Amino acid sequence: MLNVLIVDDSSTMRKMLARTLDMSGLPVGSVHTANDGQQALDALEEHWIDVVFLDINMPVMNGEEALQRIRADEAKRDVKVLVISTEGSETRIQRLLEMGAAFLRKPFRPEQLRDAVQELTGVGND
Repeated sequence: MLNVLIVDDSSTMRKMLARTLDMSGLPVGSVHTANDGQQALDALEEHWIDVVFLDINMPVMNGEEALQRIRADEAKRDVKVLVISTEGSETRIQRLLEMGAAFLRKPFRPEQLRDAVQELTGVGND
């Protein structure tokens, strides 16, 4: 079972991601949400999370900074992170990939989300 943290400043996007995940056929345990990078870090302190769906452009703390903080924390550095964004900067995307995140561009089809999670976690590939 995958415990998921959805981080996006858009409540509509958080709900859509949760619904898409629910229909994906992946074994999902709990789904937590956060509005920004700081809330994401707080949620990672409070819950066991297997996969983080991370937006980039958010107030308070953006996704790139949140990813840097996750990777700098020894207890959390191995958490799987899937960046889901409209980000167009190839330089920025490359930096995220170098920090060990996977990247999925919005908009996406439900099967692209499922496939990205399977590739990242190995869960549901059997």
